[in-house]
Amino acid sequence: MARKNKDPHASREAEKYENPIPSREFILSMMEEIAEPVSYESLCEALNLADDPQQSEALRRRLIAMSRDGQLISNRRGVFGLADKMELIKGRVQGNKEGSGFFVPQDGSGDLFLPPNEMLRVFDGDMVLARVAGVDRRGRKEGMIVEILERRTNQVVGRFYKDSGFGLVVPDNRRISQEVLIPENAQGKAEDGQFVVARLTNYPDRRRKATGEVVEILGDHMAPGMEIDVAVRSHGIPHEWPQAVESALGSLPTTVSKDELKGRQDLRKLPFVTIDGEDAKDFDDAVYCEPGPHGTAKLFVAIADVSHYVKPGESLDIEAQNRGNSVYFPGHVIPMLPEVLSNGLCSLNPHCDRLVMVCEMELGRTGMLKSYRFYEGVIWSHARLTYTEVAEMLEAEPEGEARARSKVRLQARYAEVLPHLEALYEVYQKLSAARRKSGAMDFSGNETRIVFGETRKIREIVPVIRNDAHRLIEECMLMANICAAQCLSESELPALYRVHDGPNMDKMDNLKAFLKERGILLSRSAKPTPKDYQRVLEMTAERPDGHLIQTMMVRSMLQAVYQVENNGHFGLNFDAYTHFTSPIRRYPDLLVHRAIRYLIRNGKMPGKAIKVAGAGKLAKRDIYPYQEKEMQQFGEDCSVSERRADAASYDVLDWLKCEYVMDRVGEEFDGTISSVTGFGLFVQLNDIYVEGLVHITALDNDYYQFDPVKQWLRGERNGVTFRLGDPVRVRVARVDLDERKIDLQWVSGRGDTDNKGGAAKRNAKSSNAKRKPAGKKKSVSGGSAAVKAGGKQTANPAARKTAKKKNVRKKAGGSKAKAAAAGAKKAGAGKAKPKAAKKSARRKSNAKRQVLD
Repeated sequence: MARKNKDPHASREAEKYENPIPSREFILSMMEEIAEPVSYESLCEALNLADDPQQSEALRRRLIAMSRDGQLISNRRGVFGLADKMELIKGRVQGNKEGSGFFVPQDGSGDLFLPPNEMLRVFDGDMVLARVAGVDRRGRKEGMIVEILERRTNQVVGRFYKDSGFGLVVPDNRRISQEVLIPENAQGKAEDGQFVVARLTNYPDRRRKATGEVVEILGDHMAPGMEIDVAVRSHGIPHEWPQAVESALGSLPTTVSKDELKGRQDLRKLPFVTIDGEDAKDFDDAVYCEPGPHGTAKLFVAIADVSHYVKPGESLDIEAQNRGNSVYFPGHVIPMLPEVLSNGLCSLNPHCDRLVMVCEMELGRTGMLKSYRFYEGVIWSHARLTYTEVAEMLEAEPEGEARARSKVRLQARYAEVLPHLEALYEVYQKLSAARRKSGAMDFSGNETRIVFGETRKIREIVPVIRNDAHRLIEECMLMANICAAQCLSESELPALYRVHDGPNMDKMDNLKAFLKERGILLSRSAKPTPKDYQRVLEMTAERPDGHLIQTMMVRSMLQAVYQVENNGHFGLNFDAYTHFTSPIRRYPDLLVHRAIRYLIRNGKMPGKAIKVAGAGKLAKRDIYPYQEKEMQQFGEDCSVSERRADAASYDVLDWLKCEYVMDRVGEEFDGTISSVTGFGLFVQLNDIYVEGLVHITALDNDYYQFDPVKQWLRGERNGVTFRLGDPVRVRVARVDLDERKIDLQWVSGRGDTDNKGGAAKRNAKSSNAKRKPAGKKKSVSGGSAAVKAGGKQTANPAARKTAKKKNVRKKAGGSKAKAAAAGAKKAGAGKAKPKAAKKSARRKSNAKRQVLD
């Protein structure tokens, strides 16, 4: 069945390859005509490639790539078919601790629910082929896994339990519900209750559990630093340097040589400074401002020239790409680059030469950007300043004599750079005002910092106070990022942009309804703009419910991502935005640096990307050898690694906070309701900045209706209403370190008889006519969930399932193993964990950083 027609795209393929093979379009059209799945061998014959080993191998690779991209579907027998003809969808499995999961299609279509029986043979992250199997009782599309294409889990991290030779590992990853059996001869020296890493030797199926062998013993679950050891392994974060990287470090210089200064603008006499936190170790940005006539200014942002040292395709680059970003934990960091670079050559340490990529900007008298230019340079940082020091020096009227003396002392110490700091501050005020006028959103954060005592135990959690020095640096970095995005968008290079799409319709409708309840109109338009958001933020900033309104507005937003398509940044209200200012800790920034260096060296952007005399040309293959498809993959990978880092950081914080509160069980705290769900209330404890759950069964005996629009739980009989932002008093009832859960008991607040407001009393009075005896079921309507508090009974099967406590995990292999596993748990540490509890309000509020960054 040899194909005789010619490939209409043959000339294009001939330009790209020395030995061109049939184009993707030609292969797809041929398979349309064949109208049935076909083997690789048959395709080779059909395309007259069977006698050419080189071309048949190239065809095999193309078919694999087309399968990876979802154009074709292949099975283990090597048969290929058109994806849209086989009614099969390629995608990723997303698991949860309850045993069910979701199928997330690669093409972006709607997720499919995977019941527990479908999850028995797969792990979270596995790539599979699935099809729609029907609709479940809740109206969700249900999926059926047809074939497992790729296993993404080859090891698990968790607690090891054993009894009479039998062993198993209970994964710490809350997206994995399957336990792993460990034969007696594969347990090594692991002891009961220890954290271990187990390599999978056999994957599960519908009848058998997975089996594995212990390959690493991490130690006792209460050992200092165990939370980080577990998190990096559970989330698959690379944390050891490959031998190739260690070898490459030996060839790096320790200082900047004279030869490296050729072809660079010498800015060493300009008083650049770095401004960072007190505990910062790597300094990747330095700033300098030069006042001009009539209120104009030149703003210089110098960024460590990482691309000079980390070349495409070399071992350092491959590992940086694999890591994607640095991962920050309290008191610890896993860097994207080795410390020789991140804290040394690529850190703009004071009083030494450092190579930089410079963005020089001309600003008008109102702070508007008039022009910009990028070039390679060398600087000599004149001072390493902290945010606190700069804020004190620039403070107009210090409070108290001690603060006034400190200001005088600091100004004398940094007299050389003080005039330029004052010029920077003036520019910051103009930039900030201009950005507010443009409608960029400005959410105030509630960040905290953990202070450790001995053996890495939390001594206290304190709020992070942001001052004008923080905001000054942020404005400078925003401007440099904007210029980089504009430069790239005007070039023809495929590049990564930081994209933040506007809210989807469902979230927008919920937000509008929520604001309407409070007498606020978000916008008369069907599509509110960033200006509409900022207007609401400003007009409600001083209201008692201002923080509540801000929280709901943040939750309506989507997360920002990296991608090739420049769709703009909704939160910042920019038409184009990218990340240029942190190449030490973010791989997308390093890619942007390479793109700009290519433009500089090859004269592609005259007037905006300036080549300094003495700098030679750079071939694209040597500095920026990327096609659009490859760049798109970088964007997806970097977005995933960013989420991975966040998830690991959240896990560590949850662990540490649970340890912190374990000794405070029984104590009472004042708190604020930070999230309202159908199964209870998340409460932020005001004094210690820790969040826990008041389960609905721990509230007063009543049926509670959850309204997702108004964000409240309301008792049907007593009219008591719990709203987002309400003050309450709670007691720490239980801490489960394994589940990272803090259970709270409601003591008083909105539900307290003495504190009921008039509205609550009126609601209670008006509900007398329809009050039902306790224990009688109440129907649910209008999307709200009626749940019976004060016990395990609930008003409907779905709510009963949510409120019901799970039994201690079943341990395969007999009652002794079950007893051993149960005994290893903390006394009183139950397993009640509603599915939705995984997304706590604290994590939602942290989306603020990703939305606006």
